[in-house]
Formats: sequence, structure tokens, C-alpha cells
Amino acid sequence: MTVDESRGCVYVIATPIGNLEDFSPRGQRVLREVGLIACEDTRRTAKLCTYFGIGTRRVSLHAHNEARRLPELLRQLARGGSLALVCDAGTPLLSDPGARLVEAALAAGSRVVPVPGASAILAALVASGLPTEPFSFVGFPPRRGTARSTWLERLRGLDGSIVLFEAPGRVAATLADLERTLGPRRVAVARELTKRFEEVVRGKLGDLDPRTLGELRGEVTLVVEGGASGVAADPDPDLSLEVDRLIDAGLADELGTREIARRAADAFGIARRDAYARVLERARERDGD
Repeated sequence: MTVDESRGCVYVIATPIGNLEDFSPRGQRVLREVGLIACEDTRRTAKLCTYFGIGTRRVSLHAHNEARRLPELLRQLARGGSLALVCDAGTPLLSDPGARLVEAALAAGSRVVPVPGASAILAALVASGLPTEPFSFVGFPPRRGTARSTWLERLRGLDGSIVLFEAPGRVAATLADLERTLGPRRVAVARELTKRFEEVVRGKLGDLDPRTLGELRGEVTLVVEGGASGVAADPDPDLSLEVDRLIDAGLADELGTREIARRAADAFGIARRDAYARVLERARERDGD
């Protein structure tokens, strides 16, 4: 199917994260056929287009100019034209600009069509050796301060594997902060995905020495074991006693079961569904006494 120029359409196109062979034929064709390419960095996209012989006009669309560029792109759509949205590597909108464009295009009645392809998130997840269902993608951690502490604490209640991005110079600090917050969970650090020196280093938070990762270049993807799998894999009798004490106190105060589960999950970093199941179990035990 060729691009439909009779109505405005935004094609959200995934580009290679390293290996150019991962760029789909459909993605290449759509870039040739649209009237305009909105790209995070015109220089990076120019290299991609040159490699595949794509001569479509390009304009920049990044975090610092997205609001200013939006009217021009919406006019393109209003005229019935189509445009492609790409980021430097991987799938747009995932820790990359473009959300405002997609939202505005939909509000204006234009179509938004995904053209899937390479994704560092999925590549790292399936190579990590950790459970793939469920998983949460949490983007880049805040660099410092209360925002970083709050962000890390929120990870404690996530049940499935946690996927995040980090800049190479901050990987060591983030691994240390994750260990302090989450304990010795399993982790996989993926670098240079799909490239010649691709590597996925697996270990446990606290045991994995960042110096073994070698020279880090570009974006690094981390996959961390989730709370539910971590508790099941390495039960702590002392922790279980503390959880039960908190639950029993909540039941004695006649708090709701979901509120008790929330408090237990937040206090001890366990999965909320596991905490809720334990609350129900303790409640049944009390009713049977």
C-alpha cells in the first residue's frame, strides 16, 4: 500500500538503533514517499537517508523546538500532505520528542500510523534473561535530588521487569542507587545493541562491578528484576515476619484490605499484588481463630 496523500497523516517510523540492516523495507519506502520528514537531529537522519538513497526534505523536531515547529507541521497535514516522524535511533516518543505532534495531529483529525521496527527496550529485555511479562519502561532517571529519590522509590512497587535508559557516564551511579533502593536484584546492562561490540552483562545489583562493562558509548539500557520475581526467588523470613506484623496491626485497626496492602508494599518494597494476597490470607487466619 502506498502513502495516501489525500488526507493528512503522520507516520511514526522506527529507525535502526545501530545495525542499518534492521531498517524495514516499509520504513524506507514511506520515508521516500512522504512530503516531509520531522527528525530529532537532521544530521543523523541525513546519514540514514543518504545510505538508503532517500531524498525527502527534512526538518528538525526536538525537545527545544517542538512547540515552535508544530504550526508548520500541522499546516502540512491540513493541506492533505503526509509526514514522517523519526528520532535518532529506535522508536519515536519513547524518551524522545514527538508526543506533542502526535497529540495535535489526532486532535486535528489526521491519521497517525505506526511503522514498527528496532527498539532498544525490547532488544535489551529479551536478551536480559529476566521475565518479559509484565514489564515497565520508565525512561531516564532524574539526575539528582528529590526527584531522583522519589523516582527510585516508585520502582519498589513495580511487579515485572523494569527497563530504563541511562547515559554512559552515569551508569555506575545509577546501579549503586538502584542497589540501595531495591536490594540485590538481578540486573542486565545492555550496550552497543545490534552493533559490532554488542554486549549484555548480567549479574546482581551490588555484585556487578561497573568496571567490567568496558568503555560505554551512547545510550545504555538497563533491565532490573521486578519486585514480585525478586521476593519469590529469595524469600526473607525476617521480612515476612515484619510484613505480617504490619498487616496484623492494620487488621486490628480495621483498615481496608487494599489500604493495608498498599502500606505493606510501600514499606517493604514488595509487589502490591503479593501484599494484597498476604493480607487476605492473614484476614482468613484471623477469622478462623
